[in-house]
Amino acid sequence: MNEQTNRNRIIIKTSIIGIVANAILAGFKAVIGTATNSIAIVMDALNNLSDALSSIITIVGTRLAGKAPDRHHPLGHGRYEDLTAMVIAVIVLYAGITAFQESVKNILSPETPSYSNVSLIIVGAAVAVKLLLGRYVKSVGTKINSESLIASGSDALFDSIISISTLVAAGIYIVSGVSLEAYLGALIAVFIIKAGIDMLRENISKILGERADSRLTKEIKDTILEIDGISGAYDLLLHSYGPNTVIGEVHIEVPDTFTAATIDDMTRQI
Repeated sequence: MNEQTNRNRIIIKTSIIGIVANAILAGFKAVIGTATNSIAIVMDALNNLSDALSSIITIVGTRLAGKAPDRHHPLGHGRYEDLTAMVIAVIVLYAGITAFQESVKNILSPETPSYSNVSLIIVGAAVAVKLLLGRYVKSVGTKINSESLIASGSDALFDSIISISTLVAAGIYIVSGVSLEAYLGALIAVFIIKAGIDMLRENISKILGERADSRLTKEIKDTILEIDGISGAYDLLLHSYGPNTVIGEVHIEVPDTFTAATIDDMTRQI
């Protein structure tokens, strides 16, 4: 099994774990939110569903990106991963807008929440699950250089903070009788919208083509200059065609006495 195939299998396996965990959490939170008239918990459940859908799209994108190069795409299909991340960003953005609309409706026509010890315990357990899931997915994404998994893991960690704030709002209501549910739901929605916009902007930038890392370009030029006979390396351009697939071009300076055969050997060394 080659490195790319193994990487794709890890991404798919991790995404499946995310799908199962988020689907279970969404089901529990939807039931609890409906039973307690908690718009914040219902919105949290909606966010879990969007996370599960994002994992499904990550799997599809990984499958497409893993296709072998063909006549029309000789450099492979790795950029499907960037397109996948864009789709996920749009889903997150849509979920945030929908959540905000529902929260505003609840602010205008409020319903009194009704918490139980069982519901709060389940939400607390969901926080723990999200923390573990987020750390796991993000660590795997960092290890195999998968932006989709890193984004999913970061989103899960962010979700756990949102769930903690839901518990705080529940505690405030139990102690003081003041309901902040609808307002908290709107605040959660704003954060989701911001996350979607940030993800969209980041992935559009990658597809348009970002400037190569200055440290990497310096290391490449320094390596080229180690080859005997080369006195300069200029105008280095790097083009990304997905994770772990970068095509580059560079101008080199050599003595005008070198033959074509000598220069050909140098280019192969480079």
